[in-house]
Amino acid sequence: MVSENGAKMIELSSITCAAPDMVKFIEQRYCMDSLLENTQYMEVKDVQQSIRLLPPVESPGKIIGVGSNYYDSYKERHESIPGEPEFFVKFGTSITDSVISITIVYYFQRIDYGCELAVVIGKKCRHVPQNTAMNYVFGYMIAQDITARDWKVLLGGQTMLGKSLDTFCPLGPIIVHKCHVPDPNNLWIKTCVNGEERQYGNTRNMIFKIDYLIHRLSQFMTLCPGDIILTGTPAGVGAYRKPSTFLKPGDIIESEIQHLGKMENKVVNPFA
Repeated sequence: MVSENGAKMIELSSITCAAPDMVKFIEQRYCMDSLLENTQYMEVKDVQQSIRLLPPVESPGKIIGVGSNYYDSYKERHESIPGEPEFFVKFGTSITDSVISITIVYYFQRIDYGCELAVVIGKKCRHVPQNTAMNYVFGYMIAQDITARDWKVLLGGQTMLGKSLDTFCPLGPIIVHKCHVPDPNNLWIKTCVNGEERQYGNTRNMIFKIDYLIHRLSQFMTLCPGDIILTGTPAGVGAYRKPSTFLKPGDIIESEIQHLGKMENKVVNPFA
């Protein structure tokens, strides 16, 4: 458990019944109010620079993304608003943490970014009505949905391959429990590359809100604790800038969402 300013931490699993694995911890369904109350009796430590926060969820059962879920995103693409969300998947091996580098090699020329609100499922659910869908949320975190757009073209539009390369899903820096995010549909969200603001939007501009996404997905599959839903990214991605601006080795990507913190990842070519 990390303090709001990121300076203090409490290690839970050695002094409580909390599981050391995040998915198992979510399954335990701890009462957050009781846990917070008990922290006054626990040892509080400083977060040293030598401590690296790993991805909050390292082995989710599913990572499900929503393609172009912001009104301003469709406006910049000059496309019509869809009647239903379009989903894609990223594999768990694409996950990396909030500071590890994003790895690309020379044959990737069109690597794009996209800061997204990530929803972490808290309870197993199926056929969920939209009006109760938020009851199944555990919390929220930041995600960068990195995409190799040239792979999508060269491989005949295979979105999964272009999005699931290793390190193409930075997550973190923490999960903020839903009790600390009273309105997830009104959070500013932004991406900066090398200090230049590339994206600035607000989750209120999502076409399909979180409750509908959970409702819709649960009609087709069982959602489980620790599953992650990436809710889309606002306008400003590299492919639709004029001129197009893609990531290259040496770039620094800063991803930030109101109340959820900030991530910073460097783009590297390990074979350069």
